[in-house]
Amino acid sequence: MIIVDSLSKKYGGFTAVDHVTFRAEPGRVTGFLGPNGAGKSTTMRIMVGLTPATSGTSTVLGRRYADLPNPGREIGVLLDASAQHAGRTGREILTLAQRTMRIPRDRVDEMLDLVSLSDEESDRRVRDYSLGMRQRLGIATALIGDPEALVLDEPANGLDPAGIRWMRDLLRGFANKGGTVLLSSHLLHEIEVIADDLVVIGNGRIVAHGTKSDLLAAAGTFASAADLAALAKALVSAGHTAEESLGGVRTDADPAQVGRAALAAGVPLTELRPADGAGLEEMFLELTKDDAREEVAA
Repeated sequence: MIIVDSLSKKYGGFTAVDHVTFRAEPGRVTGFLGPNGAGKSTTMRIMVGLTPATSGTSTVLGRRYADLPNPGREIGVLLDASAQHAGRTGREILTLAQRTMRIPRDRVDEMLDLVSLSDEESDRRVRDYSLGMRQRLGIATALIGDPEALVLDEPANGLDPAGIRWMRDLLRGFANKGGTVLLSSHLLHEIEVIADDLVVIGNGRIVAHGTKSDLLAAAGTFASAADLAALAKALVSAGHTAEESLGGVRTDADPAQVGRAALAAGVPLTELRPADGAGLEEMFLELTKDDAREEVAA
């Protein structure tokens, strides 16, 4: 289990992380989402001892990362696949990890097989790796100590569709065996497919957290019409909320109520569905709209 409790980080007068609190539970994949600059990477760096917190605590399996006697045996970390030593081979990097963690040497070959790096590739200098190969090597390094928890920041970067599917199956299998996975990614579809729980951060603060099903179910109803203004007016007149979003209207009314309001106002609907059917993207954009660098046209 990973527990983050009222974690804050300030740089002078700027607050990058503001009293962040959440848990990543064993046997579950927790998706950690937020726009660029929202505080995801800073939070994860604090969790694994790379950045000191201004206040608050973060524990892995009941202890701070700095207090773990052999951290790689308890938590696997991948924050930047490009941060590996460019002059070493993939095999050398894994061998150094194996020796540092004091684990059997055959674990190196096991990990190379697991992440599908061939003998020829493993003996190549990392400077000659593609980003996808560096991601595979980083995942191998995170897993080599057979940890109980994983903290991964954008692990799918550079992977092709087959590689993304492989990574998804790998992480799902890890969680199904009782492992804890905290996963940050800008690929919202991948998070939607694999995650059990979601933590959404914006402007350094948690704006939503809970199970994926609960958060998506709370999104309301999404409807569309040729005249969105008329549809929104009909919904408001019927006592419901209405906000134009992504070419339609999001409302707290259920689909039947939307249909009745539209019929009464003579507004033909072109689309009507629960907002959770729109997927994670709409929920994410709605929750983080105050922290977005780009405006999304309605």
